[in-house]
Amino acid sequence: MKRKQSRYSGIGGQAVLEGIMMKNKEQYAVAVRKPDGEIEVDVDTYHGILHESKLVKIPFIRGIFNFIDSLALGMKSLNFSAAFYEDDEAKETMADKAFNKIFKDKAEKVFTGIVTVFSLVLAIAIFMVLPYYLTSLFHDYIRNTSLMAIIEGAVRIFIFVMYVLCISLMKDIRRVYMYHGAEHKCINCIEKGRPLTVRNVMRSSKQHKRCGTSFLLFVMLVSVVLFFFIRVENPVYKVLLRIALIPVIAGISYEIIRLAGRSENIVVRVISAPGMWLQRLTTKEPTEDMVEVAIAAVEAVFDWKAYLYETFGYEIDDSWLVDGDGQDEDEEAMTGNEEEAVTESKEEEVTTGSKEEAAIDN
Repeated sequence: MKRKQSRYSGIGGQAVLEGIMMKNKEQYAVAVRKPDGEIEVDVDTYHGILHESKLVKIPFIRGIFNFIDSLALGMKSLNFSAAFYEDDEAKETMADKAFNKIFKDKAEKVFTGIVTVFSLVLAIAIFMVLPYYLTSLFHDYIRNTSLMAIIEGAVRIFIFVMYVLCISLMKDIRRVYMYHGAEHKCINCIEKGRPLTVRNVMRSSKQHKRCGTSFLLFVMLVSVVLFFFIRVENPVYKVLLRIALIPVIAGISYEIIRLAGRSENIVVRVISAPGMWLQRLTTKEPTEDMVEVAIAAVEAVFDWKAYLYETFGYEIDDSWLVDGDGQDEDEEAMTGNEEEAVTESKEEEVTTGSKEEAAIDN
């Protein structure tokens, strides 16, 4: 039987502390496994910084704003999940009181904005500026500017991979990576046309071409190409150029990852391969209770039953949602329904073709 290809669903997500954030268009949900074992689901709407502007629809420009929106929403979701695991005995500091007094109801939004900007600045310093300074140490030994540009790109990618590898060894981050795997598995399960059950999700892949890990790797690779062809001699201008080109790099990388998520083309699969490999570090195999959290987040913002009907052409009844030995039979029945739909479609084409031929003959 031919392997079923994935279909684009439009949903995406992010792992948070003991939970998952799933987003569908402007609606998002954060599902968290609380310390008492219950699943808390918070559903809200997030409008981007320029959601009413036509700029967010222009290729290579929309990626810049999508990247900023992803950082802001991700930080907001992370703060929501972390609130369930804060130490109840922790006292509010004088700084906290002053901050809340100044910004009042907007204190949380302002704090999230400050942390997002700080994180962005830190990332630029580590992954864009630091590789340049490390490479400049070899300036007296290597006079070839093209070779220096390649070395700088290699150093940048090395730093990024080592950063991912090092944080993956942390115990708390490992659990986040397990939830990251659960997020991918849920999306893959739906986009492969399978009913969203724990068993089906556990059997799905924990790697996905639209992953943020792949996006960041594309950022590193695209930066290598741009910095190779766009050069200046002045050291200060070199640093400023690397910072100035970040929006361009983000825009190009977004279009690549967007194409990767919508195409099964062999070229797309080849350029997606490094990111899929790197996801082996940022996604871990989740437990079933983690998958339950991910499913709760998906179902809060996405009607996957309607999606399967509209995309794959079959309806889901309750008997298909029972995990167990009967699931394989359900999948066979589902596949049978697909084949019947294809057969009916072909019969309709033949009938339509016969009618058109008859009309021409008349």
